[in-house]
Amino acid sequence: MMTASDAEAGDLFEALPLRDDMAHGRLHARLVAGAQREGVLDVAYRTLRTPVGTLLLAATEQGLVRVAYDSEDHGGHAAVLADLAERISPRVLEAPERLAQVTKQIEEYFEGRRVRFDLALDLRLSKGFRREVITHLSGIAYGHTESYAQVAAATGSPRAVRAVGTACATNPLPVVVPCHRVVRSDGSAGGYVGGAAAKHTLLSLETAA
Repeated sequence: MMTASDAEAGDLFEALPLRDDMAHGRLHARLVAGAQREGVLDVAYRTLRTPVGTLLLAATEQGLVRVAYDSEDHGGHAAVLADLAERISPRVLEAPERLAQVTKQIEEYFEGRRVRFDLALDLRLSKGFRREVITHLSGIAYGHTESYAQVAAATGSPRAVRAVGTACATNPLPVVVPCHRVVRSDGSAGGYVGGAAAKHTLLSLETAA
């Protein structure tokens, strides 16, 4: 038979995980604030659930540097974070508040309330011809598509169709930099870093708007 004291004890123990979570949250917030204050937070990240899966969002002081599907790099988001630590800085920390505006705009996009992103971008992960392609992609309007051949011609290298495909496949900022709007010359979707289903979802979303 449970006594009043037993019930109170049960309530106490049930509350402990919540208190632990709250304490962990406060400690993490202090860690992030301290890292920012000391200038030792070089890459902030968070994850976001979307209709195309859970995306990893990462930003530097210069802007959004990475959007990653959990299927990338055969190691998921952990592999992407390791890559960011190697290529940018090992000072990587989960700091959702640093990505509040990015989160808001991506959510608005998936809700059909945003057709253009207005975000500072850090394009350091793309270089050379790939950087040229990435820069061009941002100019493909919502609800429109271009073929790989058209993108190649627009970047001044009409024979570099395959290289355009590689640039799209290695786009560090999918969704925000719309490589999903690049299709084959016959109108078929072609490949996509997030998979065929994700590309179809994005194109359908924009066509339905």
